[in-house]
Amino acid sequence: MKRWLLLAGSHLSVLALGVALGIYLLPILIAPAAPTADEVRAQAASAQRSGQFRRDLKDSDALHWGEGTVSINEGHVVLDGQLAPGPDYKLYLSPEFVETEADFLRLKPRMARVGDVKTFRNFVVPIPASVDPADYRAVIVWCETFRQFITAARYQ
Repeated sequence: MKRWLLLAGSHLSVLALGVALGIYLLPILIAPAAPTADEVRAQAASAQRSGQFRRDLKDSDALHWGEGTVSINEGHVVLDGQLAPGPDYKLYLSPEFVETEADFLRLKPRMARVGDVKTFRNFVVPIPASVDPADYRAVIVWCETFRQFITAARYQ
C-alpha cells in the first residue's frame, strides 16, 4: 500500500510539473515573431508620450514582470523591452497608475482595453480609433486568463 501511495504521489507530481511547464512554455512556443528593433524605433520616433515598465512594482514578481520603455503615439503602444512570458496578455490604458491586482480590478471599468500582447520581447499594439491616449495616464499589461497583474507604466 505504501508503495502504491509513493508511486501515485510521484506520478501526480510529475503530471503537475508537466502542466505547469506547459502553461509557461506554450505562449513562448506559439508567439509570433517580435517586432525588430528597427520597427520599434520607427514607431517610437513619433511618440507623444512615454513611460517605463519596471520589475519592482508591488504585484510584479519573478514570474510576472515587464521592463523597458513604453512609447505611445496616435496609433500604437510600443514596447522596447521585454515581458515575462505568459498566456492571454491584454494591454490597457488607465486613468490612474496602478501596481496591484486590487487596484487594477477597481479601475478596470474606467480603463480602455487596447488589444492583445502576443510577443514578449518588444511589441507594437495598435490603438483602436475610439481610444484617445490623452485621456489616460498609464499603460498596463494584464493576464486575463489568470487575473494576474504583470506590469504598468505611467506616461507623460
